[in-house]
Amino acid sequence: MDKKTNTRIITTLAAVALLLGACKNSGEDKATLYAENDRIFKNIDTTVKPGDDFFAYASGKWLKENPIPAAYSSWGIGNVVQDDLREKLKKINEEALKANAEKGTNTQKIGDFYYSGLDTLNIEKQGLAPLKGELELIEKITDTKGLVAEFAHLSTLGVPNPIGTYVGQDDKNSSKMALQLYQAGIGLPNRDYYFNTDKHSVEIRTDYQQKHLPILFKLIGLDAAAAKAASDKTYDLEKFLASKSRKLEDLRDPYANYNKMPVAGLSKLAPGINWPSTLEQMDYKKVDTVIVGQPEYYKAVNEALTKYSIADWKNYLKKNLVSDASPYLSKAFDEENFRFFGMALYGRKAQLPRWKRVLDTENGLMGEVLGQIFVKEYFPEKTKERYVNLVEAMRGTFKEHIEKLDWMSAETKEKAYGKLAKVMPKVGYPDHWRDYTDLTIDRASYAQNVMRASVFLHHINADKLGKPVDRTEWGMTPQTYNAYYNPSNNEIVLPAAIFMIPGALDENIDDAVVYGYAAASTIGHEMTHGFDDQGRQYDEHGNLKAWWTPQDSAKFAQRAQMLVAQFNGYKVGDQHVNGKATLGENIADLGGIVIGLDAFKKTEQYKQGKTINGLTPTQRYFMGYALGWLGHDRPESLASQLLSDVHSPGFMRVNGPFTDIPEFYEAFGIKKGDKMWLDPAKRVKIW
Repeated sequence: MDKKTNTRIITTLAAVALLLGACKNSGEDKATLYAENDRIFKNIDTTVKPGDDFFAYASGKWLKENPIPAAYSSWGIGNVVQDDLREKLKKINEEALKANAEKGTNTQKIGDFYYSGLDTLNIEKQGLAPLKGELELIEKITDTKGLVAEFAHLSTLGVPNPIGTYVGQDDKNSSKMALQLYQAGIGLPNRDYYFNTDKHSVEIRTDYQQKHLPILFKLIGLDAAAAKAASDKTYDLEKFLASKSRKLEDLRDPYANYNKMPVAGLSKLAPGINWPSTLEQMDYKKVDTVIVGQPEYYKAVNEALTKYSIADWKNYLKKNLVSDASPYLSKAFDEENFRFFGMALYGRKAQLPRWKRVLDTENGLMGEVLGQIFVKEYFPEKTKERYVNLVEAMRGTFKEHIEKLDWMSAETKEKAYGKLAKVMPKVGYPDHWRDYTDLTIDRASYAQNVMRASVFLHHINADKLGKPVDRTEWGMTPQTYNAYYNPSNNEIVLPAAIFMIPGALDENIDDAVVYGYAAASTIGHEMTHGFDDQGRQYDEHGNLKAWWTPQDSAKFAQRAQMLVAQFNGYKVGDQHVNGKATLGENIADLGGIVIGLDAFKKTEQYKQGKTINGLTPTQRYFMGYALGWLGHDRPESLASQLLSDVHSPGFMRVNGPFTDIPEFYEAFGIKKGDKMWLDPAKRVKIW
């Protein structure tokens, strides 16, 4: 349930001493400073009326002056701070390269991983050789038993295959770790790509079937005729699995996607698989019970085992293996991977410089190694304390909102207070770091380093089975520009980087901007996830349990449906926003904004009411929230997001919820007839 869209799921470092010290100061003693270097004011496009398109009004000047660079599918505030972080991580890696560190140390692993990724001469020389042993294993498959064994093996490498597994908390018993099975096995980002008739979907699946797959099979070594035949069969196999997979919106129902059963029950779903043996091969020891998200999908997997020949399956697995490793192989593989997944899917015009791509890969696999260095150098303890204080300010205001609800009964309110009080904030960075002792990294092969790191992470996850839940663990690194709410732990996780604004110092940011950008867009958003259409179904201990009265649940659903209808009405090109799939994020956005605004009303800046560059404190609050979504996307990227993401596009996450908030109309004088006007009866109020 992360806060940001995929365009903002990125790591970042900007100016470090940044925000919350400003919460203790009014704008009065800094008026001159603000007026001279007011980032909010400088972004305004005065040719746009706030009541016609507030996002364009608040961000338009910046958007005009900052076109999307060729290597990006989108460009915004997150990308700017990400680039700054990469420079810092580059310095860390270059120092590790020079250190000649002892083998097995984190410094050695950082340096050698970076070296292997930049050693393009060696990567070109090796070609497909790093995968030779794995390809030979696939080629040796002769029957269904061997095929399923290969599914298990590839799972340990992190390579996609028809069996999707992970160890996670049991939704109905959050103190237990359980083996979870979910739908998997397709090569396109979302099952709807195989069936939708909009222009983007048709173009992508045509490219995938008629161009991308044949190119990939030729690179693997097949001639043109064999490559076409393999492509057709592989696509047909994936389309069959997709036809039995659930839609994006249907994956958001926690009860419908919770099907707990003994392993014997799994064997009834897919009797063609020897599940005890297969799970053992996947490093899941002594499994007696599993939670299956989508049982009908595993029935389809069982059918596919006989529907398609062993030769078809072998080509499919080779494709998955090579496609997954392509960014780490020689130029031909890397470029085709980028052509399809970067250019066709998301509209990028060029690749990032290699050193940036290597750093991003390293950060994804060894992020906590870098994170330890990050927080020591760039995130002091006093800054963390400021963020903790803002969390508590938002918690207190959220409680006040619950108290004032006219649609919720006293019985449910008492339980809501209890859940809110137990929301655990993780701010800045973890107290304990992951141990990478068992991970081997050297300079011999970039692709092999990535595979070993993937195996390492798989074993860490598998090892959790049957052990106590570690509620101190983080699912993000401190240098990640994102945040999330975990319903099973009833926690909000707020990495250090998410609060940062590029090029801005703490003393130059007024409370209004801080509360819009940080308190509303991040803290309040994640806190509200605990009470959105999904999160509200988990109790204070993180268990999937009905704790609302039926009447209150019905009243909530009525309000939520209004938000579904509102967002269903938004359109980009020939595609509509999926109001049901994006409901949780839209509720969290709306909740964060209204709670953050009331928290801001308690500050001295709001009470004094003085303007900065002609903007009132309330206007600056809304501008601060909009700053969090500063950016724009290529058409291909937007089209892909609408199909496969549970977040609405960034500009809609500003304009959409703002139309529901009375103070927004008052602050900017929005009247009936303006494009953003929404009749009061249609305005949504949940929290």
